[in-house]
Amino acid sequence: MANRRSQKVARVIRDSVSETIQQHLSDPRLTGFISITGVDVAPDMKTALVSLSILASDDEARQASFQAVQHAAGVIQRHLGQALTSRHCPHLRFELDSTMQKTLRTLELIEQASREYREKDKEHDTDDELGNTDNEPDGNDDRN
Repeated sequence: MANRRSQKVARVIRDSVSETIQQHLSDPRLTGFISITGVDVAPDMKTALVSLSILASDDEARQASFQAVQHAAGVIQRHLGQALTSRHCPHLRFELDSTMQKTLRTLELIEQASREYREKDKEHDTDDELGNTDNEPDGNDDRN
C-alpha cells in the first residue's frame, strides 16, 4: 500500500501530465482522447509509471499519439518539475493502457449478442403467430 506522500506525488503527476498534454503539446500526431488511467510511483520516488488510455479512430492513430507523448517526455518532465515542490522529480515512463479498448469491445459484443437474440425472438414470435409452433400435441403424452 502506498503511503500518503506517494499518493500525493502520484496525484500531482497525474494532474501535471494531463495538463501538459492538453495545453502545452501541439504535435499533429496527438489525435483522439488521451486520459491518464493511473500513476505508479516507485517507493524511492525516483521513477513513476504513467498509464495512458488513448481513444482514437484506429490503432495506427492510437500508436501515433502514444509515440508523440513519448517524444514529448522531456517537455512533460519539465512541467512536472515546475509543479512539484520536492527536491527530486521522478523520471517518467509511459505505458499504453488498453483497458478502455477492451471494455468498449466487450460492450460491442454484448450489443451484437443482444441484437441477435432479439432477432431470433422476433422470428420465434412470428412463427407462433403463423401457427408453426413446436408445442402442438402429437398424441405422445410423456406425463404418465
